Amino acid sequence: MRIEAFIQRFSAELAAMGELPLPQARRTYDTLCRTFAPPDPPGMRIENGTIDSVDIRRFIPKHCLPGNILFIHGGGFTIGSVESHHGPAASLAQALGHEVVSVNYRLAPEMAYPAMLADCQTVLEAIQPIALVGDSAGGRLAIDLAHPLIEAPPLGLIYPTVGELSLECLGNDAPLLSRDDVLGIRRRCPDISAAERDRTPPATGIEVLTVEHDPLTQPIETAVANWQEAGASIGYRCAPQMVHGALHAQSRLPDMGSAWQAFYHALKHRLVD
Repeated sequence: MRIEAFIQRFSAELAAMGELPLPQARRTYDTLCRTFAPPDPPGMRIENGTIDSVDIRRFIPKHCLPGNILFIHGGGFTIGSVESHHGPAASLAQALGHEVVSVNYRLAPEMAYPAMLADCQTVLEAIQPIALVGDSAGGRLAIDLAHPLIEAPPLGLIYPTVGELSLECLGNDAPLLSRDDVLGIRRRCPDISAAERDRTPPATGIEVLTVEHDPLTQPIETAVANWQEAGASIGYRCAPQMVHGALHAQSRLPDMGSAWQAFYHALKHRLVD
């Protein structure tokens, strides 16, 4: 698939979702994202469950190593679920060889950001993961989960929201995510603004994946530089020509697939070191 085809289809669906009631828009988004996901890996077990009333989905590879990975989905804090991000979570479980627990945290506007973080915290404390991975909004949640920990596990961050998210710090508009989109997310969830929190690294070991065309890439690169200066070990890669949301189609977009593979291979090395 060419990136132009992905952008055209994804943007058309997002525009149509804007005319729908939020519950229906969320279901439409889940379906859209799943259409880009490959079939589940052979032998993988998929189990839905709950942990202290928080819904989760477990991805258990055929040959499963000890230790869980906590995966936190994106979606701008208002959409997204274990269903929309089924493909990336399954891919991660297969690549790392560990069970991945994907958390279905509550969303805005029904819930404020602290409630979302509390849902993820509940699962974190229950499973004691050996790594935290999140994309976009999920990356923000993963960072904020890691900060208070005395010894945070390795983090895997895919185009997360970092910093104060102001016009001064954001990069250029891009397909599927504009500067105005980001500012709108900040208005709906003001607690995600993290100029002070992000001055210090959330973990000593972090793997980061960004995309070339994304207003969030510039503040991420600023944060990475600051965290490295503070002594954190950070692996960084940026997928050329790709856009925010391309993770869903990593199996069909060669550049995104290559960057995704480099990301999870680096994360896997951190788990065995």
